[in-house]
Amino acid sequence: MKTERIKELVDKYNAMLADPAELKEIEQLIEKGIIDIDDLHELQAFEDRVFSIELPAPSLSLDDKFYDMLRKEKKPANTFSWKSFFAWPEFAPRLAFASATLILGIAAGYYLRTPAIEEQPIASVDDVRKELSDLKELMMLSLLEKESVTDRLKAVSLTQEMDQASQKVTGALLQTLNNDSDVNVRLAALDALRPYSAEGKVRQELIRSISQQDSPLVQIALAELMAQLQVKSSAKELEKILKNENTPTDVKKKIEESLKVLI
Repeated sequence: MKTERIKELVDKYNAMLADPAELKEIEQLIEKGIIDIDDLHELQAFEDRVFSIELPAPSLSLDDKFYDMLRKEKKPANTFSWKSFFAWPEFAPRLAFASATLILGIAAGYYLRTPAIEEQPIASVDDVRKELSDLKELMMLSLLEKESVTDRLKAVSLTQEMDQASQKVTGALLQTLNNDSDVNVRLAALDALRPYSAEGKVRQELIRSISQQDSPLVQIALAELMAQLQVKSSAKELEKILKNENTPTDVKKKIEESLKVLI
């Protein structure tokens, strides 16, 4: 793809002028590594602007005028003559109707070909919403693979902007919780999973995660979450931490407090 087109897409995105088709194109270019996520800005501002668009209220007299004009057009005529056809009482409604149709056609053509975002997205808000959700998910998964801790924290924070995280997103958060090298990223992933901890699959994975943690901070955070959710089936995993000789005394005290709530 030409560099000019890529720059055009990035500029339109940052200027909040990208339509649904262009959002899809941007998403594909991110997947291919052609567009860097860091070049895209104002995602939330764009979303707020799109969904704040109000549909124009139609004129209440439009239907009445149309049907009145239609009734006049349907008046029966037993005989036809050019003289009567061009007679002003008969010709005026036809001329008015044709003029109105022509004006409406020109206006519709103008607005349909105008790329401004105020006109186009009105009929496809759901499409834009889905494209934005998919783009956020793609950005989140891409950032999680970055070496920078800041990028991975940014990826986890993106889930807070999602109405409902997909299984792919929760799965990525669980993997981050279990495997990320940075404790802060793991704690952030656990916090991001809290809204989805009521889901059976997520809850079971959180229980399994207890035995995979070597960070005291993450162990305590998981224990407190299990106590908060009253997940009694997690007690066995928490007891394993207590029996571990390498577990610090302060951590054992916190775990014991959580176990008292569960048992």
